[in-house]
Amino acid sequence: MSNGWGIGSFFGGGARAQKDTTKNAILQLRGTLDMLSKRERHIQNQMEEQDNVARKNVSTNKTAAKAALRRKKNYEHQLEQTQAQMMTVEREISSIETANINKETLDAMKNAQQAMKKIHGGLTIEKVDETMEQLREQHAVGEEIAEALTQGALASNVDEDELDEELAELQQEELDNKMLKTGTVPVSDQIQRLPNAAVGEPRNRVEEEDEEEELKKLQAEMAM
Repeated sequence: MSNGWGIGSFFGGGARAQKDTTKNAILQLRGTLDMLSKRERHIQNQMEEQDNVARKNVSTNKTAAKAALRRKKNYEHQLEQTQAQMMTVEREISSIETANINKETLDAMKNAQQAMKKIHGGLTIEKVDETMEQLREQHAVGEEIAEALTQGALASNVDEDELDEELAELQQEELDNKMLKTGTVPVSDQIQRLPNAAVGEPRNRVEEEDEEEELKKLQAEMAM
């Protein structure tokens, strides 16, 4: 034959029993409060009935009227007792509910504390500081490695003369492109393209004038 302290108590049986006890107590008190409420309404009805009897016989039968008032007074006393009992029951219900809420809150806080303790485990401030220091060291090593790799890439030998030649070629290409777009040609190129005079032969005057005119045009274009 098993009892309330059997195997079930090792698997939360005690906690369930306590919750059931609290629940049953509240249910019982609420049942009592409901019964007292019904009694309150019944007494109030009896008081009203006796009041009507007294009013009915106040002129014709004073004895009956007085007896009705006496019964009414008795009901008033019962009503006061009943209402006092209702207040007591209501107060007990509120106290049990408050105590139950406090316990549930405390249990939740205990569970939270245990969870935090389990999460932290063997962590200590010293271990955290040690871990952060190791991380900083590894970051520093990573930066040194990256810097070394970068320096290795930039340390390749570059011929400065070769760079100057390439730069001069780019500048000449840019100048040629500008001349092609504007339709003008450098004076040096035009002079090189002029026909060479025959060695030992005097130049024709017309040719000289043409050459001078063309040279002036070129100089004027270059001056623009």
